[in-house]
Amino acid sequence: MQRLEVAANTSGIRKSWWLILLLILFFIAPSFLTEFYLTVLCEALVMSMLALSFNLLFGYMGQLSFGQAAFYGLGGYTVALLMMKTHLSFWLSILAGILVPSIIGVIVGFFCVRLRGIYFAILTLAFGQLIFFIVFKWHNFTGGDDGIQGIFPPELLKSPVSYYYFILIVFLVSSFIVWKILRSPFGQTIRSMRENSERTEFLGINIARYQLITFVIAAALAGLAGAIWVPFYRSVAPSYLTWVKSGEPVMAAILGGPSIFFGPILGMFIMTFFHSWVLGFTVYWPVVMGALILIIIFFLPGGILGFAQEKLNERREAKRK
Repeated sequence: MQRLEVAANTSGIRKSWWLILLLILFFIAPSFLTEFYLTVLCEALVMSMLALSFNLLFGYMGQLSFGQAAFYGLGGYTVALLMMKTHLSFWLSILAGILVPSIIGVIVGFFCVRLRGIYFAILTLAFGQLIFFIVFKWHNFTGGDDGIQGIFPPELLKSPVSYYYFILIVFLVSSFIVWKILRSPFGQTIRSMRENSERTEFLGINIARYQLITFVIAAALAGLAGAIWVPFYRSVAPSYLTWVKSGEPVMAAILGGPSIFFGPILGMFIMTFFHSWVLGFTVYWPVVMGALILIIIFFLPGGILGFAQEKLNERREAKRK
């Protein structure tokens, strides 16, 4: 027993050191990265927040969503419209970029959480496409297919380096909050719903209410990701809300491993940097990415981190014997 406790403590210390090393690398990244790769890193951090929001529903609640990009785009459009049309401050616009997707998340989630499996996935896709169609067609208000350009952050964040640190801090804080939620009694409850929803309901837990709260949290996180990305990219377009964009966090979760907290983050980092690298050789990067996803599905069904975790558990079992 004592030997097991020592092994667990050693494993925890190793994880802590890896996290500390990664944090140091993130904070010194601007000193050795070019502006191009710093932009790619910013995109990877923002899209990792979108992947985390998706994995709240898929990896922990057990429901597949094809509509996360709708909330991501809503966060971006909220910031763009408020800053360009009403000249609201950047910080209040960011808050609104979280609030608006959360409100829409309550409405959409109210209908979606009553369904399970493929029906949940199709309904999220339908709502996502409905929101995309409204944004795309409402030309007088949203700019239609032209989108909105010229969205600038405040003077404090105008340089790529300063905005990178802003994105990094938001990413770290939001990831920590999600991590704490998942390790709270609330997080344990949504996990139990994924494992056996009938038994959880039999215990007197209102499954629909817990799923709705999780859906709204995921919508708020996706909205925050879109809200902080748009001022950095200086524009927003309807492509932010498409089902194709919703597919990116799905692929990231499959690639990194949905059963592990850092899985979708790793998957999104690989996808973002791989995409930037492959574009230097060919415009047919979706074919290459599709081949990579197929290899992962066939040979590493639990994702990269899932496979690593499985091998680590096997080694621990071997040592115990």
